[in-house]
Formats: sequence, C-alpha cells, structure tokens
Amino acid sequence: MRYFILDVFTDEKFRGNPLAVVLGADELSPETMQAIAREFNLSETTFVMKPTALEAERRVRIFTPAFEMPLAGHPVIGTWHLLAAEKLVATRDGWNTFLQEVGAGILPVEILIQEGRVSQVRMTQAAPEFFEIVSDDRILHALGLTFADVNDALPAQFVSTGVKQLMLPLRSRDGLARIRPIGAELARLLADRDSHLVYAFAEDSGLFYARSFFCAGPVSFEDPATGSAAGGLGAYLWKHREFAMPFQIRQGLEMGRGSTINVEVSGGGRVVKAGGTAVIVARGDLL
Repeated sequence: MRYFILDVFTDEKFRGNPLAVVLGADELSPETMQAIAREFNLSETTFVMKPTALEAERRVRIFTPAFEMPLAGHPVIGTWHLLAAEKLVATRDGWNTFLQEVGAGILPVEILIQEGRVSQVRMTQAAPEFFEIVSDDRILHALGLTFADVNDALPAQFVSTGVKQLMLPLRSRDGLARIRPIGAELARLLADRDSHLVYAFAEDSGLFYARSFFCAGPVSFEDPATGSAAGGLGAYLWKHREFAMPFQIRQGLEMGRGSTINVEVSGGGRVVKAGGTAVIVARGDLL
C-alpha cells in the first residue's frame, strides 16, 4: 500500500505543514486507519478511497493521531496536489474542478495546472456558521495571554466552515509571539465548547499572521498551517469588517515552518475557499 509525505501550504521542502497520504485504503478498517495515523504521528493523515457518492471523484478520510476529522484544510490541499501530480486524476492546463467526499459532505476542490504542473489547489469549505462570542480569561490564561493582548475592536468568536474553531484577534504580532499554551487546560476549555482549535491572529501592514493550537485529546500542539481555520477567519472577517478579498495568511513562522494560505470569500459571505501549494518530500510502502 503506497504512501506519500508532503509539505503543504509551501513550495519548499521542510516548510509548511507535513501530511501523510495513504492511497488505495478501501480495505482498511477505521481502527486500522487510526493506528496508521498514530504511527505517522503527524497532525493529520489522509486515506484515499473510492467514493460512496456517485458524483464524487474520491473519498478522503482524515485522521489525527487521536480521532477522525470531518474536514481539514492542509490534508485536502495536499491530497489533491498528490493525486494531480501523480496523474491519478485527469487534468488539463487551467483550473480543474472535482467533487470530493469528506466527513463534512460533498465539497468541490479546484486544481490549477500550469505548463503541465500543479500550481495551486484550493478547497471550497462548508458554508460558514457563527457560534458564541466569548470573553473568557481562562482561555487567555491557557495561552499565556491577558485581555491587554486582545484586539477589542473585534470579538473572539467560534466559527465553523466545517469545523468549529475559535477566532482570537490580537493587537499585534508581539502578542502572537508570546503565546505559551498550557495544553491540558486549553484542551479542556475548548472541549467544553465542542471545539478543538484556537486560531490567534493579528494584522500587520495589510497581511494577516496567525498561530494555530490544536487539541487532540488532552494534548495540544501548534499547527504550522491550518486551511480550515484560515477559511474560518475569512468568513469571520467578512462578517465583522470590510476587508478586501482575496487575502493571504502567514502561519508557522514561529516554528520555522513558514506557510502561506490564500483565502477568498464570495457569494455574500457564503462561499469560502482556502488554497495554496504543496511539495512531495517522501514516498514509500506500508507493509
């Protein structure tokens, strides 16, 4: 059974967000998929399968080391980059659109081919949902922050474009740099609100910079590029302020794994897309 390792939301090896992709996973049980994801021990591993929906090109299941996800950005971008780069789906120069079956539903993914090479992949996320606005010093404490770090011109709010996540606006990149999460405490506070991720962001000279902290069970870790949260931020900015679309988010800089995520929102705020590039760094066989 073939697998690949890619770095996603970057065109440089050893930057961006690593992803494992397992092909031909139709005969694997969910328990085996979970065990393989634990073995790779990356933030996510995807399993590519034949679709159960007639309109879909592929089914993609996404696992963290602890549980399955209905949708996640860098796994989708990396998986479809691989499928196109390895000629496992038919493409032509220009934009190519496919339907994928993921836990969040049947969603489109677009692949840009330029001179026969994959130039960009972008995913359409689920329609935005907006949840509770929070003012909770316990969450800030779990990140090593205080209310003085928060940009009070914008609300801290849970948003979903497939996965419920907390958008946390900060005053400056200095605040981003000072985040020091307390993993178990952050995981518990997010789980109490049916969430697993906080996306802290700050604007600087027209660009957005972000750090993402994902909780898998009782443990939290930093994610160098989070496409689903980037899409959530796009929906959030559409709702709460006038902002030119498309825009870019820089993430992972503090980890030495700089990533660039492209975001656009249209359709009156209902159509959210996040995209970027990827690079294959390894390939092998599962025994």
